[in-house]
Amino acid sequence: MKFIDEVTLFTSSGHGGAGCVAFRREKFIEFGGPNGGDGGKGGDVIFQATSGMSTLLELRHRPHQKAENGSNGQGKNRHGAGGEDLVIKVPVGTVVTDAETGDVLADMNADNLRIILLKGGRGGQGNARFASATNKTPRFAQPGEEGQERKLRLELKLMADVGLLGLPNAGKSSLISKISAARPKIADYPFTTIVPSLGVVPYKNYRSFVMADIPGIIAGAHEGAGLGHRFLKHLERSGILLHLVDISWMPERDPLAEYEAVNRELALFSAELAEKEQAVVITKIDLPQTRDNLAEITAWFEGRGVKVFPISSATGEGVGELLDEIARRLWGKAEEEW
Repeated sequence: MKFIDEVTLFTSSGHGGAGCVAFRREKFIEFGGPNGGDGGKGGDVIFQATSGMSTLLELRHRPHQKAENGSNGQGKNRHGAGGEDLVIKVPVGTVVTDAETGDVLADMNADNLRIILLKGGRGGQGNARFASATNKTPRFAQPGEEGQERKLRLELKLMADVGLLGLPNAGKSSLISKISAARPKIADYPFTTIVPSLGVVPYKNYRSFVMADIPGIIAGAHEGAGLGHRFLKHLERSGILLHLVDISWMPERDPLAEYEAVNRELALFSAELAEKEQAVVITKIDLPQTRDNLAEITAWFEGRGVKVFPISSATGEGVGELLDEIARRLWGKAEEEW
């Protein structure tokens, strides 16, 4: 399925039905009086978050969404039917904003959350409502109220407990495929991951957490280099960031300079995101060249107060310790300490 995380919608709620002008006319009833019914209410536009969706693709193909109008009132005091509500289902984590003003209208951050964003117009009252001692035969009724219209911007931000950050080919997809059922593309060339993916990571005693893998960020991403900053928004809701660093390229490349370059891109995208606490994960420690440089790189990070976790997604070495650290940061304790 194609991953779409931004969509513009043109939405409108239903118009209210018009009230009816009618009079009771029956044999042997001389003064029947007014009996026009009320118009029905227009349908609302309701957004509903659902965990069963992971993309806004379906809405991309249906940009115009309209709720049903209310029916007009009829004679014999028959009221018009209300218009059917329009329920727009979106993935959990979707933020709805007004496309014209930029105001945030709804943050669909919980499964089955329902929010009415556009209310349907009220139905007009029929002439039976206006009968009085001084006006026993009113020959007028109210028109239905117009519905609301709005141009909306939908932006999906994945809901994950842990977000993976790093350069292309740092080992993010290998890690998430090792510890979850997610199966992102893995290959020995850059940008094999071109869309974000989520994986549910099982932990001890039937506990679990959600991990997000996003495409790699390179220096100059804020200017559009690589895949740019587009997917960094999917890390904004993550409680923990794991910054994966590949040191197997030393000395051809400087992993410390690359680490700092990625963090600069993070700061250029969002100061709030840049302030999130990170744990550094040194990947591919099953390779001899990584082993040779591990002590030097670990000392550099620890000298700056950054905790380092060496792992190998190929052999599983160090992965258990990393999961325990994630558990401590998410729930306060690792499982064996409960």
